[in-house]
Amino acid sequence: MSQAPSNAYIIEIHDRAAGIITRDERGFRFFSSERLFDSLEGRQFRSARDAERAARAVLSQRSRRASSPLLAS
Repeated sequence: MSQAPSNAYIIEIHDRAAGIITRDERGFRFFSSERLFDSLEGRQFRSARDAERAARAVLSQRSRRASSPLLAS
């Protein structure tokens, strides 16, 4: 018996649930499950892998900002 492909996936980055993507006729739509990933809310992706890459990029940007020293005014 073969199984139909899933229409929804959880995107996890470093044990954090970034969001859920659902398949539709255009690809995959992202639904954020954590405030950090709200910038991806409602975005359409061609593949589940593209959505995961975008979530990783958001987390990476956040990490870089948090580790960069503040500039003195």
